[in-house]
Amino acid sequence: MPLVLYDFATQQAEVAANNGMPRLRSQFIRGPVWGRTRAQIRRSIIEGSNPITGRPGMTELVVKLTDPLTDEEKKAGDMKRDSGPATFTDTPDNLQRMFLEKRWTDFLPVILPTEEKVEEMLKGTSHDPEEALGRMSPNSPSEYWTYTVRTAAINAVMAGCRPEYLPIILAVGSTGMEAINVSDSGWVAGLVINGAIRDEIGLNYEIGAVGPYALANTTIGRAWSLLSINGGNCGKAGTTYMGTVGNPMNLINIVIAENERDSPFEPLSTRLGKGYKRGQNIVSLLSGWGILSSKNWKFNDWGSPVDNGWRKPEDLNFPQIIKDIINVQDSLFGACAILSPPIANFVKDAGYDTVEKFTQWLVTPGAGQPPHLLRPGQITVIVTGGSNNNYWSMGAMFVNTSVEIDPWR
Repeated sequence: MPLVLYDFATQQAEVAANNGMPRLRSQFIRGPVWGRTRAQIRRSIIEGSNPITGRPGMTELVVKLTDPLTDEEKKAGDMKRDSGPATFTDTPDNLQRMFLEKRWTDFLPVILPTEEKVEEMLKGTSHDPEEALGRMSPNSPSEYWTYTVRTAAINAVMAGCRPEYLPIILAVGSTGMEAINVSDSGWVAGLVINGAIRDEIGLNYEIGAVGPYALANTTIGRAWSLLSINGGNCGKAGTTYMGTVGNPMNLINIVIAENERDSPFEPLSTRLGKGYKRGQNIVSLLSGWGILSSKNWKFNDWGSPVDNGWRKPEDLNFPQIIKDIINVQDSLFGACAILSPPIANFVKDAGYDTVEKFTQWLVTPGAGQPPHLLRPGQITVIVTGGSNNNYWSMGAMFVNTSVEIDPWR
């Protein structure tokens, strides 16, 4: 019998039903549990009540564990799936409403996936539309869902993609990695795209590179989320999504095309140890907490009142600033530095002509300091954006996997 936080009651009922035990006895407690003292846990759980029924928790627990099962509780259940007919016919407004009510969207209007639009999207690949593309789960105990190339094309249409974007979406879908994780910590997903395809399809890697300022960047990220919702049963708040506060980056995710033209370093793809070559079309999938402006950290303070309100250039030691930030970061997802070309060149000019040399220095402790929490391989450096400011971002994300794009053309 599971002992479950009452916030997960709906999810627990769905998971039990999906596993053929719709009448499974469960006991619910008030959370969170971590971060509390033993005395607090005793008061709220041992001596407290079931927050759903209001009855004394431990008394109820003993009864549920010791009372014989009823005939009704012994009945197994079946998992029934009904996706409805293959097509729907109605007015555009009614179809938009139906997609919303059935939770086939990200709560924004979609491009309705007519048969004609889906067939046009499928021209972006030579693969059979009915080919099994992947299987996905929201990283929960419920079973995996499988989906086809056509499923990905339908969601690409809904997101507003063009057919030439489809190979990237298929490559991402083939990994089975979800864009929206069930975690109650509100994880974020990201894509880094390297190779000539960046210019072929108009991915933005200059001003506003990490933002929603190009059709390719925005719709590819959105298509990944929609495929996760409709192909992998992800993102259903209360069951397959439990982010306590939630994260707005889940809408279109973090989609980055590296600025290989202006970067002083080798592209991320060639640094993954998989034998990828410069110019090869690769997409790398990231997981983590997300990214923030580097100004979020006190170490990157511009504001000393010298030289007309700005710090002296020699006071802005960007490699040391990055190291100071990494030294105080949580280590769960490592560290991720999104550097604009000027910042990347500051790093190179400081003597770190390769990312490998730089990351090794970042985790080298100073005299008398304890060993660093991170290893060089846990630090991801990505160069993108314009050269109009010494601006950059830091975060905690790691490369989960990477895949070639061209096989999906």
